[in-house]
Amino acid sequence: MKSMTGYAFKEMVRDHLTVSVEIKTYNSRYLDLSLNLPPWLAELAVDLRAVLSSRFKRGKVEAAIRLKEEAPDFSVTVNENAVLAYQKALKDMATILGTKEEPHLAMFLGLSGVLETETNRNIETYRSLIMDVLADAVDQCDAERSREGSHTCSDILKHLAIVEDSLTVVHDQVPELEAAIKQNLHSRFQELLQGKFPIDEIRILSETAVLLVKHSISEELSRLSSHLGEFRLEVQENPAPGKKLDFLCQEINREVNTIGSKTQVLLVSRAVITMKNALENIREQLRNVE
Repeated sequence: MKSMTGYAFKEMVRDHLTVSVEIKTYNSRYLDLSLNLPPWLAELAVDLRAVLSSRFKRGKVEAAIRLKEEAPDFSVTVNENAVLAYQKALKDMATILGTKEEPHLAMFLGLSGVLETETNRNIETYRSLIMDVLADAVDQCDAERSREGSHTCSDILKHLAIVEDSLTVVHDQVPELEAAIKQNLHSRFQELLQGKFPIDEIRILSETAVLLVKHSISEELSRLSSHLGEFRLEVQENPAPGKKLDFLCQEINREVNTIGSKTQVLLVSRAVITMKNALENIREQLRNVE
């Protein structure tokens, strides 16, 4: 089990090139990748996203990649068309102003488009280093998420044990619940026997069936036990169980509510409250589980 919250920063220097990768991860219902890198590295975006999506299954992931070069392959060229156009414009301006001053070099240096700069880069020369640093950062972030996830898992299992213990209490009260149902039926029969009208056998059977359906919790106990077993199995075997566990919590909570609504036995009512409190703690923790 892993947390969805994590942070990592890795930096590496190779051949006058410094590459740094920063990763931040947050809670999110689905996987949401955000990649920030220099525009000229755009063609690497697909590969970088593939690395991130292979390691992070859920949560918001923000990755920023930065490069710093000490001596990049830098070139400057003159835009001849722009220079000639400016030269003509300056001469026309001199004619309008009635001066014979000729355009000189300094006039052109600050004009837009006269000098064109370009950094010559071969993306493949950067790919290996970027991928290495990204892999290290992902490992660091993943380790942090695993550490936090381990603590979260322990807390979830502690509260799950509370639910299981409370379920045992409810199971132990089933005989008392059945006795209460029988007593209720007995009281109903007495009312019928003391009445002035003949006993309607069909009515007795009907009311008996209604009371049994209304108050029996055997099906709820069976489903609840099954859900709790599946919950533990997901925790043990699924590396990213967050969504499934959240669904199971909803199903467990539904069964607990039904049990609470079907019985007035004090110990069962207390056990239901205990289970609901423990489930609320579990669901709170699951908000940060991958």
